[in-house]
Amino acid sequence: MARPVTLFTGQWADLPLHELAPLAKRMGYDGLELACWGDHFDVRRALEEPAYARERRELLRDHGLEVYAISNHLVGQAVCDRIDERHREVVPPHVWGDGDPEGVRTRAAQEMMTTARAAAQLGVGVVNGFTGSSIWHAIYAFPPTSQAYWDAGFADFARRWLPILEVFDEVGVNFALEVHPTEIAFDIASAARALEAVGHHPRFGFNYDPSHLGYQGVDYVRFLRTFAGRIFHVHMKDVWWGHGTGEAGVFGGHTSFGDPRRYWDFRSVGRGDIRFEEVIVALGDIGYAGPLSVEWEDSRMDREHGATESAAFTRRLDFTPAASAFDAAFARKEATEGAD
Repeated sequence: MARPVTLFTGQWADLPLHELAPLAKRMGYDGLELACWGDHFDVRRALEEPAYARERRELLRDHGLEVYAISNHLVGQAVCDRIDERHREVVPPHVWGDGDPEGVRTRAAQEMMTTARAAAQLGVGVVNGFTGSSIWHAIYAFPPTSQAYWDAGFADFARRWLPILEVFDEVGVNFALEVHPTEIAFDIASAARALEAVGHHPRFGFNYDPSHLGYQGVDYVRFLRTFAGRIFHVHMKDVWWGHGTGEAGVFGGHTSFGDPRRYWDFRSVGRGDIRFEEVIVALGDIGYAGPLSVEWEDSRMDREHGATESAAFTRRLDFTPAASAFDAAFARKEATEGAD
């Protein structure tokens, strides 16, 4: 059968889950990828209240929905980042604490360990998220930046994330980094380097999202084939590039999403420049059978309209992989021995 089509709830965290679940079903989804913010999934409650995870699943099933993954991007971002006032707005108060940067990073790491254990309580095998990066600010390499400087950033990533990954391994859950600008991995080259930094840890892989690769000029189909065994989850999100007024480039010009001057912007699935047909074929080729999770973002469109059309587009595009070669039926069967 074709892959389940799910909705990532991060952009819907203003709605309580009991309201979002029936809406998601009406919009055409098979399940939800629960964000660990808003009231959608509280990782600490999952460990402190024995019935909590079961009740979350039951709420979804009452509306004909399943859950295949949870996501904790916001806390994961703080594990390696250079912490500033922006983080206070996105991490829970108990992670922010007094705002001391190293304290925030340490508490964020502990929360990601809690997230792994909470995922196991919920019965899902994948946590999607970010890692943050201590070296993203040096992306342009000026002042002149040595490989040793970047090596130190990958070493910092490994030092902070290997203990987290060990907890993921203990509970049998995978961590899927969404390869994305501002993370330790943001293209094919840096993703390979991140894997090397953690010694190709079996629990470290990727939440594939082509929208973060295409406008950078990264071959997003090649990404799938390069990391075939590390694609733990897939986001369906579209983007267009080269459509702006020419006043802001790839780095965004300090403009907001939806500004017509931008070189690139996120679009409702099927309305941008991502070649999703090639993505689906590649997913079939590498044997990915997990959900296709719509992360809906489009500053110019009503979100219910956009999420509904994105579910329909994704379902129409996907197909069940072939069980055998299309020309296998052409072969002439050998006559059985002793046949009349």
